[in-house]
Amino acid sequence: MKAHVSSILLAVQDMDRAKRFYTEGLGWKIKNDYGISVFFESDGASPVGFYGREGLAGLVGLSPEGSGFSGVVLTYVVRSEARVDEIMDEAEKAGATILKPAGALPWGGYGGTFADPDGYVWSLGYSAEGEDQPYAE
Repeated sequence: MKAHVSSILLAVQDMDRAKRFYTEGLGWKIKNDYGISVFFESDGASPVGFYGREGLAGLVGLSPEGSGFSGVVLTYVVRSEARVDEIMDEAEKAGATILKPAGALPWGGYGGTFADPDGYVWSLGYSAEGEDQPYAE
């Protein structure tokens, strides 16, 4: 396998709530809405989509029940501390739970963390170090 993700599917409890959070709250644009799943414009990156939690669990052969830290964190690297603050504010206004407010990070960068309405953890970050940052924007 190559170090590449073809798409990222997030299992959601409430499809309409998830779509509102990402479209109205964070400004994402829907590319395809299949009813059972939704995919967003990817701007050249791996596409992100939603699938009903029970349906996706069944699709991969797992139980839809579960809680706590899943071990998965979605990262979003930007080009300034101000942009981290802007996105954290957008997410909170859209209904995200702020897990760690934006601030200085132990390794020298700047960032914050929030959970979307389904509990998916997003880590936002900025670092002036390195020239090959995986910038999302």
